[in-house]
Amino acid sequence: MSAANPYNPPVADYAFLYREVFGRDIVAAASGGAITADDAVEIIAGAGEFAAEVLAPLDRPGDQIGARLENGEVHLPDGFAEAYQALVDAGWVSATAPESAGGDGLPESVAAGLGEIWNASNMAFSLCWMLGAGAIHALDAAASDELRETYLTKLVSGVWTGTMNLTEPEAGTDLGAIRTTATPREDGTYSISGQKIFITWGDHDAAENIVHLVLARTPGAPEGAKGLSLFVAPRVVVEADGSLGERNRIETVAIEHKLGIHASPTCVLSYEDATGYLVGELHGGLAGMFVMMNSARVGMGHQATGVSDRALQGAAAYAAGRLQGPVQGRPAGAPIAEHPDVRRILRSMSSQVFAMRALAVHVGDLFDRAESDEDVLRTAELFVPILKGWASEEALRVTSDGIQVYGGMGFIEETGAAQHYRDARIIPIYEGTTAIQANDLIGRKVLRDQGATVAELFGQIDSSVVTLRAGGGDVAVRVADRLGRALDAARRATDALLAFGPGRDASAVSVPFLSLLGTLAGGWMHALAVVAVAAHSSPEEADAARLTDADFYAAHHLVRVHALAETVAAGEIA
Repeated sequence: MSAANPYNPPVADYAFLYREVFGRDIVAAASGGAITADDAVEIIAGAGEFAAEVLAPLDRPGDQIGARLENGEVHLPDGFAEAYQALVDAGWVSATAPESAGGDGLPESVAAGLGEIWNASNMAFSLCWMLGAGAIHALDAAASDELRETYLTKLVSGVWTGTMNLTEPEAGTDLGAIRTTATPREDGTYSISGQKIFITWGDHDAAENIVHLVLARTPGAPEGAKGLSLFVAPRVVVEADGSLGERNRIETVAIEHKLGIHASPTCVLSYEDATGYLVGELHGGLAGMFVMMNSARVGMGHQATGVSDRALQGAAAYAAGRLQGPVQGRPAGAPIAEHPDVRRILRSMSSQVFAMRALAVHVGDLFDRAESDEDVLRTAELFVPILKGWASEEALRVTSDGIQVYGGMGFIEETGAAQHYRDARIIPIYEGTTAIQANDLIGRKVLRDQGATVAELFGQIDSSVVTLRAGGGDVAVRVADRLGRALDAARRATDALLAFGPGRDASAVSVPFLSLLGTLAGGWMHALAVVAVAAHSSPEEADAARLTDADFYAAHHLVRVHALAETVAAGEIA
């Protein structure tokens, strides 16, 4: 983004979410009082300042220059390596790592705020942080003491970075088709050979070592996904005393030329008798990798929120300063932000961003509470594919709307508006496409328990509708009415899905069903915000905008649930 539109972190929104929207101080509840919502707001403000001053200025140049491969070495755009070191020195890498791994263990609700901020300020850069966080979770869950001491500690400190090595030329979504081999050696290590593609931050010059987590197949392993094992393969081999030895036999063959996130080096890696170390049980690789994948999928929700908010901020700033034509009902000289349709687009973007932000915080809070409550865990897991799939698809809508506000200038690269759309386009694809998320949602989260978890969620939304109606106020009544009718439609759609059972009909409408639940959840988040505003003894500065956003979302977005319910009920149409 240009200097004319600097990044402004949404600190006030996070204060509202942490303290009020969910009826309690969710940060204090998650941490046992070790930190409070006030502390979390200070953390978010500090991260926002760092992001605005260090990361955001690199976003636009990074997109224009991109990562480059020269003589077998990947070089990041100027300033990126220094920015990563600054991130490490400031403690932001260890902040969200679990205490069990040696990190600070900030609650997941706070991690959601940090994830949004890093992605909003510089999405390409944030992918390094996100993948490192995922690798930390995977090793914390399955690694031996030796691997924890050698690799996990370095990842938590941020001295080394991590990657996820799944995809191959003939094995994308179908992980069972992976052909990379891991042959055991006499010394207990494994010889890894094969090629991996689309490896995000697979090589770079920001850290002295990179910890690759690699899915591979051992000799005689069962066919398909059940035969996969998980390995650590460092870029540089680590000696027994912890020092760095020779470069591992991992070659960066190419970096992909992509639609967006140009500064993020997406690599083709060739493994030729590379040294690897088994993580967890033999043939238990998919379970270990799913820990990292689920972490990344939640992170995609944060990423979608961040890039959407950055698009909104740029569009709003441009519209506030752009004069073009007379504005109906406004005096001469009014900017295009006052045109009715531009106001509609900006309000649409704003209401969507809040819904995504609030849902990400709610999902984080659910995972914070899940350790001690099995029912909460089921709801948290239900929301993972919804957050990833729905938010990533909505990010395309928001970033496209941002270009529309700019008009022709949005289609011109120099304004920076197009970058957000280009960057956002990958989010519904990687870490499992929207269809993959939707199949997980209906197969593992809805049909498996015959809709019990979804029914519990609907009950919670019902309670919010009752509270809204009792609170009074024109906006509250309108939102309650629309949310209540959308909830009825969602129940009908769920009944239709359950009637289909496993099969083509359910799979054919799984994405519309996911979109339905995501849109409904967004309306629920706005309803909770309206209730929180009503509890204020005196109006706050942002209250009017919050009520307008909720009213708009209910009228313009929540109503889409009815059409989606019709689609779900239709099943597959040949």
